[in-house]
Amino acid sequence: MEATIDFKLADKVSRLIDEVNKVIVGQRSVILKCILALLVDGNVLVEGVPGLAKTLIFKTLASATGGTFRRIQFTPDLLPADITGTRVFNPQTLNFEVVLGPIFANFVLADEINRAPAKVQSALLEGMQEKQVTIGNQTFPLPRPFIVMATQNPIESEGTYPLPEAQLDRFIMKVKIDYPTFAEEKEILRRMQSNFDIPTVEKVIEINEIIDLQMEVEKIKVSTKIEDYITKLVFITRKPHLYGLNALSKYIMYGASPRATLAFIKLSKALAFIDKRSFVIPEDIEYLAFDVLRHRIILTYEAQAENITTEDIILTIIKSLPKV
Repeated sequence: MEATIDFKLADKVSRLIDEVNKVIVGQRSVILKCILALLVDGNVLVEGVPGLAKTLIFKTLASATGGTFRRIQFTPDLLPADITGTRVFNPQTLNFEVVLGPIFANFVLADEINRAPAKVQSALLEGMQEKQVTIGNQTFPLPRPFIVMATQNPIESEGTYPLPEAQLDRFIMKVKIDYPTFAEEKEILRRMQSNFDIPTVEKVIEINEIIDLQMEVEKIKVSTKIEDYITKLVFITRKPHLYGLNALSKYIMYGASPRATLAFIKLSKALAFIDKRSFVIPEDIEYLAFDVLRHRIILTYEAQAENITTEDIILTIIKSLPKV
């Protein structure tokens, strides 16, 4: 017997998207992808130049759900304890007490994550993976739901600590955020000149309801044909020559891991749920392909020399696959 899907809850997701869009001018695609990650209990890496409302998007999303929000500015002198928390001696009780760090929130913004050393990055990434943090000899579960949005500046690389491939793989998506259009920037300017016109965000969903939404998303069905389509798409990134794409072999050093396959399954279900479909379609996979794969394909030096990007490779693979 198939589980019935409560699509009335999908209306709440639509209201959440609209509520965030009341405050944020443009960037609708980025907002949708952050919500998709939230619906599948994933974390998202957002890359874009400063000033494109990355922090505001995440803060507004937290306000619209009634969730707790914390922002961690990553710097070279940051310590793991600054993220997770530490034990502090209380002279009144003569005991050590645990002070929880900013990672203990529903929405955690890791701003410029590549500005801190690897040991600090790993403290956050451990929490992302395990959904718990160990301080001293005690283990503390993180709040549910829990989502991290880490940001990177693609331009300024001086004094940074690039995330290793294994750490990048833990982000369900890497989303690129672009400049607003001419009309959008004009609207931003208009709002800033008139404080009365700046919309305020309202809570449209309870934070605990996100857990219910996650459970409904899991009920979406994925057909065998779609499973084959996803598996083939990911497999081609590893062995393109087996599928007649010999030209790509010299550009790909390492392909996507099985985490990419799982990410496609989870995110496509969430996308179908928002569209009130009980099944996944190929267009869902194509929409997600760049964000799921761009940080999981490692290019060769030859590709870099010829200015071949991961987006070029993903597009070539998608075009080569027959429609299902």
